[in-house]
Amino acid sequence: MLQTSTFQFIKDLKANNTREWFDANRKVYQRAKDDFLAQVQVLINGLEGFDPEIALAKLDPKKCIFRINRDTRFSTDKSPYKTNMGAWFSAGAKGLQRGGYYLHLEDGGCFLAGGIYMPEADALKKIRQEIHYNFKDLQAILEEKNFQALFAKSFDTELKLKKAPQGYKEDNPAIEYLKLKSFTVSHYFPEEKTGEPGFNAFSIEVFKTMYPLIKFLNQSLD
Repeated sequence: MLQTSTFQFIKDLKANNTREWFDANRKVYQRAKDDFLAQVQVLINGLEGFDPEIALAKLDPKKCIFRINRDTRFSTDKSPYKTNMGAWFSAGAKGLQRGGYYLHLEDGGCFLAGGIYMPEADALKKIRQEIHYNFKDLQAILEEKNFQALFAKSFDTELKLKKAPQGYKEDNPAIEYLKLKSFTVSHYFPEEKTGEPGFNAFSIEVFKTMYPLIKFLNQSLD
């Protein structure tokens, strides 16, 4: 579980998002970062227990976490720091076309997620082909009892085509999934859970429930 001071830092940074405040609290940030890294390592250990790709990848927790600094070059919001801590667990590492798992800690918005976000054109074509060929397998994953209990919407469907993608017809049984441009699921939880002794087991169980979906997506990219 995370130290309460780590989440307090996240809240304090949200209220004081300036370089001056951050510099004055750099030691506090380092302690929070170290605590988060320890949490990430625990989750890596758990993932290795059921995902062979993760086990083979030998993930480094330092390479799984995202930088606290924001890229403000093309944003009207010039706040210098992110007000969350996030980690991405995948055999493909950050930025590569491979499905994986994600932990997000933010004041008012903690969640565990998984899948592949906005795949590039070639990867998207392969995923759609996999869905078309093996739709019954995908249905079985999405309709599994524990999966349904954790991921009410199955997929986060905001990023979706209005019409059938090229090469597919509207009467395709899988058409609503073929229209998707992103393939992720999310489970939100209250921030208080991060400080509970069962948080690690809870997180790993959520990821384990995602695993058949991650495997389905990644097999399309092999």
